[in-house]
Order: sequence, then C-alpha cells, then structure tokens
Amino acid sequence: MSQIEQICIKAKTASYEMGKLSTDAKNTALLNMANALETNTEKILAANKQDVETAKTRGLKTALLDRLALDEKKIKTMANELREVAALPDPIGTVLATSTQPNGLIISQIRVPLGVVGVIYESRPNVTSDAAGITIKSGNAVILRGGTDALNSNVAIGNILREALTNTKVPMDAIQIINSPDRSAAEELMSMRKYIDVLIPRGGADLINTVVEKSRIPVIETGTGNCHIYVEQDADLEKATPIIINAKVQRPGVCNAIEKLLVHKTIAQTYLPTIIAELHKNGVQVRGDEETRRIIPDVKATTEQDWYTEYLDLIIAIKVVTNINEAITHINKYSTRHSDSILTQDFTKATQFLKEIDSAAVYWNASTRFTDGNQFGLGAEIGVSTQKLHARGPMSLQHLTTTKYIIVGNGQIRK
Repeated sequence: MSQIEQICIKAKTASYEMGKLSTDAKNTALLNMANALETNTEKILAANKQDVETAKTRGLKTALLDRLALDEKKIKTMANELREVAALPDPIGTVLATSTQPNGLIISQIRVPLGVVGVIYESRPNVTSDAAGITIKSGNAVILRGGTDALNSNVAIGNILREALTNTKVPMDAIQIINSPDRSAAEELMSMRKYIDVLIPRGGADLINTVVEKSRIPVIETGTGNCHIYVEQDADLEKATPIIINAKVQRPGVCNAIEKLLVHKTIAQTYLPTIIAELHKNGVQVRGDEETRRIIPDVKATTEQDWYTEYLDLIIAIKVVTNINEAITHINKYSTRHSDSILTQDFTKATQFLKEIDSAAVYWNASTRFTDGNQFGLGAEIGVSTQKLHARGPMSLQHLTTTKYIIVGNGQIRK
C-alpha cells in the first residue's frame, strides 16, 4: 500500500468521527490551532525563509513571491481567520426543508459534511491553515497537497495544526499533509475516488486544467482569474482611476486582480493617456489593441493570446470598445468567469452588465479585489469557484456540505 493511500485511509476514517462532533468541539480545536500558529511563529518563518530563498534562486516572479512570503503580520492574520471561522454559525445539521406527505411520512433535508476534501494548491502557505480551518468547522477531513515552492512552509504549518488537535476531540488525522514534491504524488491523489469525496485545485490555469483533466474525483474548479474592468463613457473618471489601480496593483499575483481594461471609444482619447500614465507610474507594463496604440503609440501590441491570459503580474492589456454590448461580448468570450466590473453612472447600463456577464462575481463601480470570502462576510475561504454546480464564487463553510434526507414514519409501506 502506497503512502498516499495510507493517508487517504486515515482521512476517511477521521471523517466519520468528524461527522459526529459538536460545534463546541470543533470550535475548541480551531481556537487551539489559531493559538498554535502564533506560538510557533518563528518556526513557521524559518521554514518559509527556506522556501523564499529557493524560489528566488529559481527566478519566481515578484508577484508570486508575494503570495509565498510570510511575516508575523500574515501569520497573525492566518490565526485570526481561524478564530473568525470558529465564530461563524455551524452549517452542519441545519434543516433546509421539512414536509409531511399525505401518507404521514415526515421528510426533512439537512446539511451534512462532504466527508474528505482534497486540496491541491500552489505557492500560498496560508491556504494550509484556511483550508484546514474551514474543513474542520464544516465537519470534514482534509488532505492538503501544496506546491513545491512552499513545501517547507506547508509542512511546518500542517504539523503545527495537527499537533494542536492533540488535546481536543477532533482527530489528528482529520488534517493530512502530503509532504512529497513529486508530481506522481499529486497524480496518485487524483485517483483516490474511493476515499476522497471532492477535490479542489487552487492556483494558476495550468494546475487547474491538469486537475480537471486527470482527476477521477469530482472537482470544484477554482481560482483562474482573467478579470476585467469596463469603463463606460459616463463613468466618474476621478473614481475610476483609483479603482483600476487598486484592482491591478495592490496584489497583482492574486486571482481577483484585473488583467484587462476595456474603455469606451468616446472617452478613450482623453482618458487613456491619464490611466496609462498612472499604470506606468505604478510599474505596470501596458499592452494595447490597435486603437489604444493609435492613441498611445509606445504601448506594446496585444496578441490574441493576451486576451485569454491571466498574467498574475504587473501587466495589463487594454482594448477600446464601441459600446457596452461589445464589452460584454468580449468579456464573456475571454474571461474565466471569475470577477468583472463596470464603471458607470448609468443604472440601465449597469443593470445590463450585471445581468449579462457570466461570471461568479460582477461589480458596479468597485474594485474586483473584493471577491474574497472574508470580504464577503463568509470568513476564511477555501477558494473562489468559477464553475456552476452547487458552489460558485467564494467558498466557505456551507459550500463544503451536502445534504441528506431524513424520513420519519410510523409503519408506512409503499403500495
């Protein structure tokens, strides 16, 4: 029996115990985990330092280094997010519907845990604690397989979280860390349908596509963010500029940062010089379509591939469009269904955009950077789903549950 299968068996066994736990038992474990992260800050930082130094020698992009690097503030945030999850209502056992049939059967639909959740992710060590916290609160066991870049950080955080469960009712095996950097370990994990109930990939397009194509386990597709902002002709441009800069520059390596900017043709001549100068001031490389380059000749020309690309870097592509219909058509063709925004003062146009854009989160006069479980009031998230099954958008506790029917009778038989 392989190491991966042994891990899966332990997680499956622990999942049956997780389904029995009270809310208080889960919350106690989460608070212990939060305290353990803070107590072991130096140990986590030492492991993370190894990862960052290795990543720098490998030439990892600056924006991705930002996702990888930890400091005391980030670890404090990780701990606080676990405490926030503990404070959230427990979805398990919630009665969604109850009815009494003509034959007297009482049928109730209630929330129950999924069972075992597998998470495959890249260079974001905070995912280790976020995913562990959300799965425990929702009554699940979790198997975590982080990327090679963050291997030392993930193992250190995972072991600390597991040890924090020692004196709680949550079994230590409810958190499993795969410490092998080999691709074969991830591929074997994707075959463990017998033990894992759902698999969630978090990372770039290559990772997500690989998991979707190779997994034998049901997959919730997350993360890839080819996000857009469209500036209408009547937009408040004084507000538009800081919104665009925030959405592109604040953290360019995250999935809710914008990668594309569409501008209405009637304001392109006057607004493009302003916004491009501001983007350049913030270190953003600008690429543009033919009309953008006619107005600003020194902008690099876009290719067809640019419109599909999630840069995860200080790069943005700009297109001039003739009207809102062209903007909507362009976004629906090239976006990854993550987050898109319109800047306008026209209620009718805003309503059209909100209705017709086929994405998980659609904004009016706001930065796309708010697509986040914490910002949406859901607590720590396990990812942003871009598919259309039971979970779409930021996924938190209720999205890691399923339902079952409880039927109470008094001797009924079917005729």
